[in-house]
Amino acid sequence: MKNVLSCIQPTGDLHIGNYFGAVQNWVRLQDTYKCTYGVVDYHSMTMPYNPADLRENTWKMVFYLLACGIKPENLFIQSLVPEHVELNWVLGCVTSYGELQRMTQFKDKSDQLKEKDKDAFISQGLFAYPVLQAADILIYHADYVPVGKDQEQHLELSRNIAQRFNNQFGNGKEYFVHPEPLFTETPKILSPADPNRKMSKSLGEKHYINLFSEEERIRKQVKTAVTDTGDTPAGEMSAGVKNLFELLRATENMDAHNSLMADYQAGALRYSALKEAAADSLVALINPFRESLSELYASEKAIQEEIRASSAVIRRRAQQTMREVRELVGLC
Repeated sequence: MKNVLSCIQPTGDLHIGNYFGAVQNWVRLQDTYKCTYGVVDYHSMTMPYNPADLRENTWKMVFYLLACGIKPENLFIQSLVPEHVELNWVLGCVTSYGELQRMTQFKDKSDQLKEKDKDAFISQGLFAYPVLQAADILIYHADYVPVGKDQEQHLELSRNIAQRFNNQFGNGKEYFVHPEPLFTETPKILSPADPNRKMSKSLGEKHYINLFSEEERIRKQVKTAVTDTGDTPAGEMSAGVKNLFELLRATENMDAHNSLMADYQAGALRYSALKEAAADSLVALINPFRESLSELYASEKAIQEEIRASSAVIRRRAQQTMREVRELVGLC
């Protein structure tokens, strides 16, 4: 069975864009691949953070993923597998400065910091974190990585690093697998407040819908979602209306989607009806997740111990890789 690896940073709330764009697919992949999913807390240290919040958010993300259907045996916390950091150093020594300079996400994130403070501290960790991403992937010899187009550059770097390592230290063999992208068509749900932008926590609370929000809040956010941005060419569907139809499609409520689309094409669509259908569909999807989350938190300590145990089992694979890597590169 082929190996799949994917990870998520513990940045607080899990929103519906995260779910439809990644986590829903992760759950489905468990049926056909050997899946390993990580909550990568080391990566969250590259931007300014509060230590207590990081620990709390790491465990919150673990519980969110479990509530969505990720199997505990497939889940680990990155800092419980310190071999990731050791491999990061080894791979950093076969990665060029120029390669890291070309990574677009470093520029994007450093620009974000400078917007808030022109003298903001930009860490080496932020510059070099794509090497740690490569270590996350290569340490488990992942065959596939589910990615969006915005992460394709990072996966290409991982392949380049793997090839360079194999050429220098593989003794004529391909030690590291060249991970391939696993592209799956996923719904792209945009900000309800500005449907021309991605759903994002960094934009503020009105720009994302928490996957575990109370029903009342979800309905309010959908009800107040922007439908007319005022810049739509005649005869085209506005970005806001398109976003609500995409939400119906994402929640697999195709009866409502098709009926309301027929109304739209006939010029008889009522935005209130579209929003009500979208809210109903979203609430129906989310309620089981909220119930599952509540049950998990009722056994919080036991669940934490289960994830510590699964991390320890997954760590054995990382330890085996590092034993082999140390031998290949000449370490004692």
